[in-house]
Amino acid sequence: MTGTTGIQVRSLHKDFPVRTKGVFGARDVKRAVAGLDLDIPPGRITGLLGLNGAGKTTTIKILATLLRPTSGTVTVDGLDTVADARAVRRRINLIAGGERMVYTRMTGRENLWYFGQLYDVPKRELSSRIDELLSTVGLTDAADTVVERYSRGMTQRLAIARGLINRPAYLLLDEPTLGLDAPIARDLRRVVARLAAEGTGVLLTSHYLAEVEELCGHVYVISAGRHLAAGSPAELKAATGSHRTIRLTVTNPGEATAAVATRFGATREPLPGGGELLTLRHPDDMAGPLAAAIVGAGGSIGGLEIAEASLEDAILALAEAGEGALV
Repeated sequence: MTGTTGIQVRSLHKDFPVRTKGVFGARDVKRAVAGLDLDIPPGRITGLLGLNGAGKTTTIKILATLLRPTSGTVTVDGLDTVADARAVRRRINLIAGGERMVYTRMTGRENLWYFGQLYDVPKRELSSRIDELLSTVGLTDAADTVVERYSRGMTQRLAIARGLINRPAYLLLDEPTLGLDAPIARDLRRVVARLAAEGTGVLLTSHYLAEVEELCGHVYVISAGRHLAAGSPAELKAATGSHRTIRLTVTNPGEATAAVATRFGATREPLPGGGELLTLRHPDDMAGPLAAAIVGAGGSIGGLEIAEASLEDAILALAEAGEGALV
């Protein structure tokens, strides 16, 4: 008997064969995933991040039962994704941006009816469920149009509806907002946040890191299929020393303001019209002290911008540090 233990990934490895010499030459293996341990509990949005080629999509496809692991285990509420694949598929669903996940010669409504039957959604509920999802993704007016007439964004919205048709206990999202218009992407984030609040476990990969910061309570960072770091977005930024950036425009720079810039460790960049841009990266809020010092040195301030430390900065720092950046 299974419980709601979440998705548990232990010592996951995945190798792919590659040819090293010509068509009939020697074969080697490429290790795409190398010993990952992950936990995706119910009711939380978990991020899986890394640069291109880090192994994110391979990992998600293994969790979705589309690939078999070379070694290690993946369980969904105690069900093994290899031995109990059919039962696992009833508990999960996958939304992958940039991949065709619907049938183009069927209408949007026909697609959802077909996938709803595959997932054994009771027919007495399926019609209303389809109408609800079509409304959620903004396709009510195109419900009876064949998908080959859809735009890319419309097709992706239908794929999102397909991924929600069975009310999955666990939702795997691989770049789900890729190619979506901003309003639809925003609506999808709201849907995902609501699902998590209602108990759905979500795994999200995305190149839109603001999306990850908005949604994810916990993030795993991987590189070359290996674990680099884990924690909340705030914890990852703090652990990597990611700094806020201050950009201050001085309209009348001179030797005195240059001395202030040097004292604070700010870089100087000449601007058209004789001004100068000072840029300072620092873990503390130094905007006030820097501005006060510039004014005290006789400078006039033409503009001030403050950019908080970003998750992107933390990911890049971790990727550059490699395995030495374990936290």
